[in-house]
Amino acid sequence: MIPVATSPVRLEASVDPRLSRWMWLVKWLLAIPHYIVLVFLWIGFVVVTVIAFFAILFTARYPRPLFDYNVGVLRWNWRVSYYAHTALGTDRYPPFTLADVPDYPAHFDVVYPERLSRGLVLVKWWLLAIPQYIVVAMFAGGGWGGEGDWRGGGLMPFLSFVAVVILLFTARYPRHLFDFLIGLARWAARVTAYAALLTDQYPPFRLDQGGQEPSPASPSPADPLTKT
Repeated sequence: MIPVATSPVRLEASVDPRLSRWMWLVKWLLAIPHYIVLVFLWIGFVVVTVIAFFAILFTARYPRPLFDYNVGVLRWNWRVSYYAHTALGTDRYPPFTLADVPDYPAHFDVVYPERLSRGLVLVKWWLLAIPQYIVVAMFAGGGWGGEGDWRGGGLMPFLSFVAVVILLFTARYPRHLFDFLIGLARWAARVTAYAALLTDQYPPFRLDQGGQEPSPASPSPADPLTKT
């Protein structure tokens, strides 16, 4: 068995035990205050990323306060996304904070890197990540563009809609669909963190499904490497 490499990017979520059948119809409206705040947070995210680019280029380090801010923006965005349109697996209103909220059912974090490559910072966000951008565009929808190019909806919006329609008629959230949706969101989150210079670890072309991050596989007892 090939061990699963642990990703420095952690995205997790859990479904509320009892979800409203109809509340998903208005969550996008209830989340408008968050969307307004996120506009300004994302502006700050872009500015901070530019500053971090030069900091990494000259010092090989991502300044910790800047790192925490950008991770906080991605964390806030994930909570709102999970509540309002991606998976819609909770009826709990997202908190207005950059910090992690332990009892909220959606979590995002990135392990702080002590050092980052000065060379990779020049190419990973625009060149190395291109294959990943193509894949994530198919997940999220509205990708590519240009004359006659694909601009259709993505897999995630479609599956989220299917999930809540099933919820509407059965009062149950389809578990397998939830696991798949979180796997897609986790893939997209890893690519976002890589492109935002938060990690040098290239996102794997692997769909890790389920609400919890996968644990690295333990070596078999019969593995000769485990012998002393």
